[in-house]
Amino acid sequence: MNGLLFYGQLKDVNTTDVKDAIRLACQTMQSVFNADDNNIPFFGSRVRPEAYLGFSSAHTEAHVPGRHLNALLNAEDAAGIELDESAVRKQAEAAYFSFSGPAAVPLNRTETDGPLDFFLTHNFREGIHALYPLVKYRNDERAHDIAEACIAAIFDLWSPSSGWNVPRCLERVGAEPTERTFISGLARVLGPLVKYYRCTNSAAALDLALVLKEKLLLAAFPEDGRYDIDVHGTHTHSSTCVMSSLAQLAELTGDSSLLQRVKAFYDRGLKDFSDQLGWVIESSAPDSSPDRGEVNNTGDIVETALILGRHGHTDCLEDAERIVRCHILPSQLRDIEFIQEPANPDGIDGLRDVANRHKGAFGFPAPYGHEPIDIDRVGFNMDIVGGGTASLCEVYRDTTTHDETGHHVNLLFDHETDAISVQSNVTRDDLRVTLKKPGPLWIRIPSWADRSQISVPNSTFAGSMLFVPNPPVGEPVVLDYPLPDREIVLEHRTRSIRVRLKGDSVVSMDNFGADLTYFDPIDD
Repeated sequence: MNGLLFYGQLKDVNTTDVKDAIRLACQTMQSVFNADDNNIPFFGSRVRPEAYLGFSSAHTEAHVPGRHLNALLNAEDAAGIELDESAVRKQAEAAYFSFSGPAAVPLNRTETDGPLDFFLTHNFREGIHALYPLVKYRNDERAHDIAEACIAAIFDLWSPSSGWNVPRCLERVGAEPTERTFISGLARVLGPLVKYYRCTNSAAALDLALVLKEKLLLAAFPEDGRYDIDVHGTHTHSSTCVMSSLAQLAELTGDSSLLQRVKAFYDRGLKDFSDQLGWVIESSAPDSSPDRGEVNNTGDIVETALILGRHGHTDCLEDAERIVRCHILPSQLRDIEFIQEPANPDGIDGLRDVANRHKGAFGFPAPYGHEPIDIDRVGFNMDIVGGGTASLCEVYRDTTTHDETGHHVNLLFDHETDAISVQSNVTRDDLRVTLKKPGPLWIRIPSWADRSQISVPNSTFAGSMLFVPNPPVGEPVVLDYPLPDREIVLEHRTRSIRVRLKGDSVVSMDNFGADLTYFDPIDD
């Protein structure tokens, strides 16, 4: 099948429609419960060459519910997505099951019919990510009690100086902790702790977050921003999620020096394993596929960029918009016609309706398409659907904001709230911003825009923002500036990938003859 169909379908739903992408992904997350396994959600997935949904001995009940609950309940709150409450409860029950061992830590079964016997510290992040939204959006006392018990267990089983107390873990948990590096293990829980603290004011959560932060600054996020693979490990999502976690903590505590440490890594270390479109190599190991990415990682960059943008680094807002337009939205699986349903004479749920249950998924894309040219399989993994969706929820929240200084248009997507309407100039001739409530207006102007072409009465430029002190209510403020044609080159390990842009949207891209691509190929 010609992969150009993916790009065509994305254009049909408007490349600025973040809410539609969130809605479609939520449908996916509410359809992947394993009827053969007490409705615990699937983790593994593949759509080519064979199609299936599967169990993970490390990441099923201990991992997926956290990703999905974080995404689903934020989608409901941020974008007004209507949820199937029974699906929320199934995710919650799966999370509670993971915490039902002898100690309040997230455990996983190594076999579907076996006990909770695998203690992977990597999953603490997802464990708290399952609990905090239940507390925040469902006032769930059970989730609150488990979260507090989990934090207490961490303090009992681990210390920043000596790490995990293995004998104590065997005594209390009944299993030895598995952790490759601090970054890919316990450090990942930092961001969920910040979110949990915001909705509970839990002193224990903030205490643990600050302890983790100090260890991270000493070991992994130096002032010069360099990336040390020996310290971080090769699992790049752990590096990006800890980066965004530190940004969240810096914002919570007003710690400008910590935010500057994040910015240093964003500017330097991140570039060791990512490109200008926010694509991030799935693994930074030397022998890893050079074009296989992971949308979780990309979403972390966007979330970090939004926080940096809120604190004066408005160039990062331009990064966030470009990344969402050029990589996250195109990589969402919308065309499912190429997926061949497997034979299923025994009625196995993991082989049932696989194509439809994948529609809306995010996974492991190359910049140019679903199938990197040196890999003969296409998979998504259901946890990544949650990670990508949660990041899009933050994009939706930050597209426009309002505070004591007025209305702010941060990202130039189509967007509408009870206070403002934005019509993007990606799909029309001009950018239109219409206020529904009075107040000063700030509109971010891309760095590539020709300011001489922008003429708005009684406006002034303030850095990267156009300031309109007294805009009319109910009448559009119109910005008519051309979207320039430009070319960038993505330097991957074994190839250079040319990308032609119009403004901050991809027009065409090298795809090297790959299948299932997102964009028109560059025609020399």
